[in-house]
Amino acid sequence: MIAFRLAARELRGGVRGLRIVIACLALGVAAIAAVGSLREGIERGLQVEGRRLLGGDMEVQGGAQPLPAALRERLRARGAALSDVVQMRSMLVAPSGDRQLVELKAVDAAYPLVGETRTEPAGGLQTMLAERGALPGLVAEPLVLDRLGVKHGDSVRLGLVTFEVRGALLSEPDRVAAPTILGPRAMILASALPATGLVQPGSLLNYELRATLAPGDGVAAASAELRQAFPGEGFRIRSAAEGAPGVRRFVEQTSLFMTLVGLTALLVGGIGVATGVRAWLEARARTIATLRCLGASARLIFAVFLIQVLALALVAILIGVVVGAALPAGAVALFGDALPVPAQAGVYPRSLGLAAAYGLLTAAAFALWPLARAAQIPGAALFRDALLPERLRARPLWLGVNAVLAAALVALTVAASPEREFALWFCAAAAGTLLLFRLGGAAVMALARRAPHARVAWLRLGVANLYRPGSATPLMLVSLGLGLSTLAAVALIQGNLRRQVLEQLPAQAPTFYFIDIQNDQLDRFTQIVEALPGVSDLEDVPSLRARIVAVNGVPAEQVQATPETAWALWGDRGLTYSTTPPEGTKLVAGAWWAADYAGPPLVSFDANLARGWGVSVGDTIRVNVLGRDIDLRVASLRDIAWRSLSLNFTMVASPGLLARAPHTHLATLRVEPPGNEGAVLRAVTDALPNVSGIRVADVLSAVADLLGKISAALAATGSVTLVAGVLVLVGTVAAGQRRRMAEAVVLKTLGATRRQIRAAWLVEFGLIGACAGALAAVVGTLASWGVVRFVMRADWVFLPGVLSVTILGCIALMLAFGYAGTASALRAKAAPFLRNE
Repeated sequence: MIAFRLAARELRGGVRGLRIVIACLALGVAAIAAVGSLREGIERGLQVEGRRLLGGDMEVQGGAQPLPAALRERLRARGAALSDVVQMRSMLVAPSGDRQLVELKAVDAAYPLVGETRTEPAGGLQTMLAERGALPGLVAEPLVLDRLGVKHGDSVRLGLVTFEVRGALLSEPDRVAAPTILGPRAMILASALPATGLVQPGSLLNYELRATLAPGDGVAAASAELRQAFPGEGFRIRSAAEGAPGVRRFVEQTSLFMTLVGLTALLVGGIGVATGVRAWLEARARTIATLRCLGASARLIFAVFLIQVLALALVAILIGVVVGAALPAGAVALFGDALPVPAQAGVYPRSLGLAAAYGLLTAAAFALWPLARAAQIPGAALFRDALLPERLRARPLWLGVNAVLAAALVALTVAASPEREFALWFCAAAAGTLLLFRLGGAAVMALARRAPHARVAWLRLGVANLYRPGSATPLMLVSLGLGLSTLAAVALIQGNLRRQVLEQLPAQAPTFYFIDIQNDQLDRFTQIVEALPGVSDLEDVPSLRARIVAVNGVPAEQVQATPETAWALWGDRGLTYSTTPPEGTKLVAGAWWAADYAGPPLVSFDANLARGWGVSVGDTIRVNVLGRDIDLRVASLRDIAWRSLSLNFTMVASPGLLARAPHTHLATLRVEPPGNEGAVLRAVTDALPNVSGIRVADVLSAVADLLGKISAALAATGSVTLVAGVLVLVGTVAAGQRRRMAEAVVLKTLGATRRQIRAAWLVEFGLIGACAGALAAVVGTLASWGVVRFVMRADWVFLPGVLSVTILGCIALMLAFGYAGTASALRAKAAPFLRNE
């Protein structure tokens, strides 16, 4: 009880010295709590909105193959309500001749089964799309109408049919928010689609059937019946729980990254805890020494100050939890439209409790040693500890307890992460980074001690400050270096992404991709484009749509694929055939088939996907093409340079069986000089209305916009760690303020000018900043290399400009804090200070 009474009396005197501790812990806990709460809110949104996002209780995807009528009959027999949807890409043409690539959705009279579609003006989707005055209706996103310069009542052409624009499409219930890369949405009735001429054998389209089941009927039972009744069909069945697998994966990856950034901020905050607690104990050195001299045991001293630190840590954690719980609601209110699905606002105890546990373990792990150290120092030594720190060997008990706390923090991080191996690597990297900066601080002090003495007094004093007794050089390096390492890594990742996507594209990248060219249209297409001026480098390949049904006999839904390759098992994939390897092919395993090969179908497969699926040469991939299952034996694996933008496919099959299947062609070409693209697009799509042209520049512009948003989000997230480092830095400077005041008073008494003293301190801070920046550049480089190479599976390049900015920014930041921290110390009057001493 005496420990609690003494702790309460100490706390009545205020917590001025521990404000930085509270701020550091609260910041890290708030970041983790906010990320976790937002993730749970989105996941809850996926659960609540699963039926709406899917469009019903279940969805049957037929890919490019129409679904059989018998399938509908079986579902209707179970009492299900049905809605057919067809999705594809096409060109929408305005009366002016302007045209826009759109994601076209053709819906039936029952659409939507769940939710509602919002349009402007409001009036009911079916009414707006119905034929009126011999013209069917069309609605499109406002972006489409703006780009084409059309409005309500104007006419537009889609394929062979003229449609009347009935309004703007504001939202559709079954569309997950996503960036517009290939085209914004337009919608028509399915009954108007056949007359457009867009549906041709081999066209790139998707048939989908949505169903809401009768009360009491389960998705599992309905799916099992359909699979048993249609064993040879290539369609795929999804339930409402699987309404947005890509979104779920995106949310998991994003939240993992942001949580790890929050943990980094919390670790930096842990340094602040250690620094703040040590400075706070130094300010109470006389009190502790007096208690020790009066007979207080080391255990009592430890208990008193441990109670105080834990009480303040709990206050900080509570602040962080409250702020973290409130932040997602504010983010949803401000940026809800940018989220992939509506997040369900609320308080999520699991995420908040996890953040609180992180904060408590961090506070205990980093505060333990300063508390144990103060309790072990003899009473007389505490009077001189500020100037001549007592050298103590760590007791095995305290080392063991610290090790247990650190292990618990690592275990919690790994257990709570959706990707445990990645989280374990993060923990190892964090520990290595802390050790690196601590050793870096020791190295800086050793080098400064051995450096030749400068003739200039202020320079000599500045270097000596780096290794004086009680120097905070290691702490400053760690606190500032961790934050800058995170920012350097983020900046390098951003730079590599932008360089690969936008800056490293080949000079001869195609201007257009043309899709859905029918076999009997290929000659005419070739004649049209070759007759146009400025067109060159025309290439075309056959194109089929194939759905992967099984891999080595394992159904696609059950394949144990790595997270970054699982996407290829969803939906249709592109498939072509060729007697020769595509230009620039790099085989990493196996061999290409002979030009006259006429045996069972072979396939050359993407090596990256093969690694993710555990596929090797000789394995079998079963695909469904136009409703027929075909076994393709893997003959070779290729490393595909997708950045070349040349015609390439995940799967290139041997000719023979596939060459006789109905298919379309995909073509690329270049247009020079720039500015003639519109004429080429008009000439092709006017003559061949079912053919769609994708302008590469438009796609890259959309990608650049998306990358800009991602970069801003990464920078904002990474800055949390820098803010934590700045807080620790402020605390470290504040903790040494009394020491600097004493130093300034003595130096001024001995005749030093303010300019000389300030210059000496700026030398000290500048050298620490330069060393922290250099180490942060190394750590950030290694971290970005690991993320780009092993997480993003992309090429990495060293960007010295980014690192130079990081180092210069670090030095500028340290000089700013050095200047601000020395200003008040230089204003101290010598006589009052010496009298008080």
